[in-house]
Amino acid sequence: MSTVLVCVAGLLGVSALSLIPIHHRAATPIVYGACLAISLALCAAAILCIHQAPSQIVLPLGLPWLGAHFRLDPLACVFLAIINFGAASASLYALGYGQHEAEPARVLPFYPAFLAAMNLVVVADDAYSFVFSWELMSLASWALVMVRHHAAKTAYAGFVYLIMATLGTFALLFAFGLLAGAHGDYAFDAIRAHHLSPGLAGLAFALAIVGAGSKAGLVPLHVWLPLAHPAAPSHVSALMSGVMTKVAIYAFVRITFDLMGDPAWWWGLPALLLGGATAAIGVLYALMETDLKRVLAYSTIDNVGIIFIALGLALAFKASGFEGAAALALTAALFHGLNHMLFKSTLFFGAGSVIAATGEQDMERLGGLICRMPVSSAAFLAASMAISALPPFNGFASEWLIFQSVLASPQLPQMGLKLLVPAIGVLLALAAAFAAACFVRAFGATYLGRARTAAAAQAHEADRWSLAAILLCSTLCLLAGLFPGAVIDWLQPAVGALVAGQMPLQANVPWLSIVPISASRSSYNGLLLFGFVAAAACLAAVTVHRFASRAVRKAPFWDCGYPGLGVVAQYSATSLAQPIRRVFATVAFAAREQVEMPPPGDTRPAVLRRFLRDPVWDSIYAPIARAVGISATILNHIQFLTIRHYLGFVFVTLVVLLVVLALWG
Repeated sequence: MSTVLVCVAGLLGVSALSLIPIHHRAATPIVYGACLAISLALCAAAILCIHQAPSQIVLPLGLPWLGAHFRLDPLACVFLAIINFGAASASLYALGYGQHEAEPARVLPFYPAFLAAMNLVVVADDAYSFVFSWELMSLASWALVMVRHHAAKTAYAGFVYLIMATLGTFALLFAFGLLAGAHGDYAFDAIRAHHLSPGLAGLAFALAIVGAGSKAGLVPLHVWLPLAHPAAPSHVSALMSGVMTKVAIYAFVRITFDLMGDPAWWWGLPALLLGGATAAIGVLYALMETDLKRVLAYSTIDNVGIIFIALGLALAFKASGFEGAAALALTAALFHGLNHMLFKSTLFFGAGSVIAATGEQDMERLGGLICRMPVSSAAFLAASMAISALPPFNGFASEWLIFQSVLASPQLPQMGLKLLVPAIGVLLALAAAFAAACFVRAFGATYLGRARTAAAAQAHEADRWSLAAILLCSTLCLLAGLFPGAVIDWLQPAVGALVAGQMPLQANVPWLSIVPISASRSSYNGLLLFGFVAAAACLAAVTVHRFASRAVRKAPFWDCGYPGLGVVAQYSATSLAQPIRRVFATVAFAAREQVEMPPPGDTRPAVLRRFLRDPVWDSIYAPIARAVGISATILNHIQFLTIRHYLGFVFVTLVVLLVVLALWG
């Protein structure tokens, strides 16, 4: 615990020192290099300390009668490892990418403060320290979102993010108020000892979903995420998408599995429903987008939904006394959180390299980059396969565990869960299929075919620091898929502490297979599957070269039957998504298309326009925004009143309060 706090103090010190006016070419490697070293130290400490007994430290900070409590336990170690490996890879990437930043002085002070705040949230052991760190994390990330404040819609993205962050903080404040009770002891040990009535516990659970879900991007609290993540620099987008959302998931796990005691069986219902809706809607949003970073932001919503499905299953199993199944579902959730950090960091790094090389992030203006950026395109392809849950990558291993949890649901005694969980399993399968289609589209439109613009035709490979970060994360996506048993065993101390059960020890399973429940039910061997795929590919290559020609043959690109049209004839991101848009988006987003076809002899080009409506925004946020605008217009007249009117308002308010107090007494 002392090592963690010293490292956090080091990050805050780096943040303060970065305010010293130094030329950015000197400041950038110093700040990011220091963040890289400190994050690696924190990650190593978290990995090594997960099997140790929890340790606590109380510092004379915060509230005078409370102090600042900090605690390192197995759950904190898991999320510290996720946070700091993501931070280390982002810092390594930023050593090269940061040199392209137009205004580095707007990034460097807030970047280490953001890292420090996320670490403090995880080790906080009282409500005051937790909420203070949570707000510091929100404000530091908001400042990073606003770096390019002159760009279109950046100010709007920052405003929406600030509003949603405030909503989440208020929800967490009320949740901790309920958990602490009338005595107001906000230390987590006291909260664990305080037992709420079923009604208050349910209210605290709902507030925890709102507080954590607003930061994680849970539908319908997701509206800030596709605005803020693309607005930030790419290494910050990787942190917000791959890491900060995991801090929000940590908050939900800490409150519901640890602080609130034994759950009620129905707690799994809202987590499952919201998780399933989030997974399906998030990936459908991603399929409709043509902005590369917005595609990645919406896919984060999809993966947050997948994690909440697993957490809902874990709550249901724990409440019903099935510790083994609860351990399986919680392990799957934590494993997928780790995996999402790895492949989403790779994808945002790849997108950042594309933007740095071309100045474009609209997929309709890219294409053909696989020839000009071969290394980063290979890493992007690997991460695309991982996020699409294709074996033998890590995304398949964790989603396979979630499906195994779904298959264990018939043993639940509640009929509502018996009916709901299979339906959520269908949504999960549909989301996995859509994710594969989404990233076939993203990779194909960005890297394959011919360059659609001069900027794409003149692109160049990323710098060595960026490539090192991209290759590191993409390699770990493969290794975590080949050897998932090592990760599963490492997670068990945290899982056992929360659900009083553990998965079978995977190190004892022969041939590096994983067996979630028993060998008679199901097993998976990523290394064996990888060997089979590699052998089949080699055999196919040898057969082709042996019985066909070894000559390299070149032919023109397929012109879709319209020779002479050039690059406009190739598939685009819009055309690839058109079948899914016409089938699903018509229902989900009220999508429609408008085609303007000039008459014969008119030389104007034909135009296809797409119109999508966000039902969540239209039904929830737009009415609230209109009500706030009308109220502000009415209340605006108050500032022009005289002193006599103000004194009259004060007098009336005082009388009303005295009457309420008298009636209350």
